Amino acid sequence: MLDHRPTAPGVAPELGRVVLAGARYTVERNFGRLPHEIGAARISQVAVDAKARVHVLRRGAVPVVVFVADGSFLYSYGAAMIFDAHGITVDHRDRVWIADRDAHQILCFSSAGELVLTIGERHAPRWEHPFNHPTKVAVAGDGEIYVADGYGNARVHRFGPDGDYQSSFGAVGHGPGEFMTPHAILVDRRDRVLVCDRENDRVQLFDRYGAWIEAWHGLCRPMDLCEDADGMILVTDQVPSVTAFSPSGERIDRARPSLNGAHGIARDAAGDLYLAEIEPTSVTKLSRSAE
Repeated sequence: MLDHRPTAPGVAPELGRVVLAGARYTVERNFGRLPHEIGAARISQVAVDAKARVHVLRRGAVPVVVFVADGSFLYSYGAAMIFDAHGITVDHRDRVWIADRDAHQILCFSSAGELVLTIGERHAPRWEHPFNHPTKVAVAGDGEIYVADGYGNARVHRFGPDGDYQSSFGAVGHGPGEFMTPHAILVDRRDRVLVCDRENDRVQLFDRYGAWIEAWHGLCRPMDLCEDADGMILVTDQVPSVTAFSPSGERIDRARPSLNGAHGIARDAAGDLYLAEIEPTSVTKLSRSAE
């Protein structure tokens, strides 16, 4: 539970606090200070690269803005290149993958914002593969690319490291291996593919080739997920909460650091968390405390 401590008149309020899976965090709303000329836009998701730069994906004329950990602005990219910003992922090579949902395309940028690869034909939706309103990308350690495809196909597509199509799995439905909205995706340290199956209120787990393993329940419209250094999986949903699962799927803990449910979550190497909130639109930073 978020701790809103009362303060005396004229005294600046303290930042909120949450506890999640034994760790204490300070909650900072409205992270990031933008130059006036960039202006506001609705925030979709967030990712952190190896240099602790925070890449914030927005639905506006300037789609990606980048901050350092103290919230200072560094640079922006993606203008006139991203039609409908939905999901953002930084891979182990520090490349930035963006799911351009209603353009039915995946774009890959360098961490400096240079376009290096695209997958899918722009503004050309396809039945089955690829894409029909994709939502997010995950990249495995060996470079294979997985795309949650999303609002139309309700499938996951697998590509080689160069973007060559390999295979797909999933279909619309409620059973094991079926999806209503595969909204986010992750390849974890155990080489499993985890998918936020939002309208089915669960996370489904698969092997790398799409064989169903299990599902984790007890969620309300899960939206995004990330993994910590010990393999714990953090899942955001619309309770609103962040739920911590052990690698074996045991529910460890739950907290409410977001106001209306985080559409995106990312973690940096120091253990701090970043939540992308659409309404009211902002990035919330959870700074891990030594206490």
